Amino acid sequence: MTQDLKPYPAYKDSGVPWVGKVPEQWDVRRGKALFEESRLSVRDQDQIVTCFRDGQVTLRANRRTSGFMVALKEVGYQGVRHGQLVIHAMDAFAGAIGVSDSDGKCSPEYIVCNPRSSDSQPAYFATALRLAAHLNFIQVSCSAVRERAPRLRFPNFGEMLLPLPPCEEQTAIVRFLSRVDRKTQRAIQAKQKLIKLLEEQKQVLIHRYVAGQIDVRTGNPYPAYKPSGVEWLGDVPEHWEVRRLKTMCAMKSGDGITAMSIEEKGDYPVFGGNGQRGFTSKFTHDGAYVLIGRQGALCGNIHTAKGRFWASEHAVVASLYKGQVLDWFAALLEVMNLNQYSIAAAQPGLAVERVLNLWAPVPPAEVQEAIAGHLQESSKTITLGLDRIRREISLLREYRTRLVADVVTGKLDVREAAANLPAEPKAELGA
Repeated sequence: MTQDLKPYPAYKDSGVPWVGKVPEQWDVRRGKALFEESRLSVRDQDQIVTCFRDGQVTLRANRRTSGFMVALKEVGYQGVRHGQLVIHAMDAFAGAIGVSDSDGKCSPEYIVCNPRSSDSQPAYFATALRLAAHLNFIQVSCSAVRERAPRLRFPNFGEMLLPLPPCEEQTAIVRFLSRVDRKTQRAIQAKQKLIKLLEEQKQVLIHRYVAGQIDVRTGNPYPAYKPSGVEWLGDVPEHWEVRRLKTMCAMKSGDGITAMSIEEKGDYPVFGGNGQRGFTSKFTHDGAYVLIGRQGALCGNIHTAKGRFWASEHAVVASLYKGQVLDWFAALLEVMNLNQYSIAAAQPGLAVERVLNLWAPVPPAEVQEAIAGHLQESSKTITLGLDRIRREISLLREYRTRLVADVVTGKLDVREAAANLPAEPKAELGA
């Protein structure tokens, strides 16, 4: 679909840095010459419309209903109608610009626009504005109410210069890129499903060996089993022990360290709840440890650290007693799903004492070594597969971004390609 695309016959300078040269028959206009602000009143039946950073503008109920700030009084709310151009004033720099697929209402932090004439298609300009956001031209052209939070208002948008293809070319561009977007999204979704399957396979593998369902040395079940008395564990090999975690390790929170004290380069890595996050000139630990995410969404997250490093206050450091194998113990904690043992507060935190009193299977040291070695090799293979698929997803997204940039700014002519596309269900770009 894209291999036969060619440039237009002739070009001229647009005078817009992020656009560059445009086809000779294209024009350049300011946003205020193309769109006017909409000031629709709110109706009783209107539900909240949200503009997301991926460009979708839809009823909140169509996508998700949690994780939003809820206004106690909807002061200044305005009506939104299907087909209008919607810009999130404080998230426009991140791409929250699109065409509404629903009737509803939105907060006064949104800019809702109507085209001044039928020659301006909101779907084309939503895509052009998202490209400007991707290239950081919205971020640098707007005032900020706080650091890294530029606010785009209609006067800012009104002064922006935008490419203006003839109306029929806007239609062709929207149709062509909508098709590309659907095909790209289907490919990405298929790869994301494969990632999920591989991650599930990895977790099943870890559970089978750590729980003793399979003898890692033979690939078969153990000869005899006994009840463990632990609900999640079930029966364990007859010669395995079942003990509390506190008999295997000690746990304590890492030391306080602020982001300001972390350097890009240094002698010792800094570990927190999400793994390695920087370097410092000092260290707090020297040896081999299992680190557990202590707070929030990272609570229960497991990683290992060896050598000299600084463990921040966002990690619980588990130091193993003699006879326990580090990588086996990390796999055990991962299987135990520690994020369920958090204390609910303003920010949930790991209940360390509760975790230390949990019961867990303890195979002999030589079995721990065998499990750790096998999981390490299996993990390498699965990780390589996951990395390859994630890279493929990244390349697909890069391909779409580059293609959008070339088509929206007229570097490639898609008129013939769009005309030859098969009929598909209508799906506006930017919606």
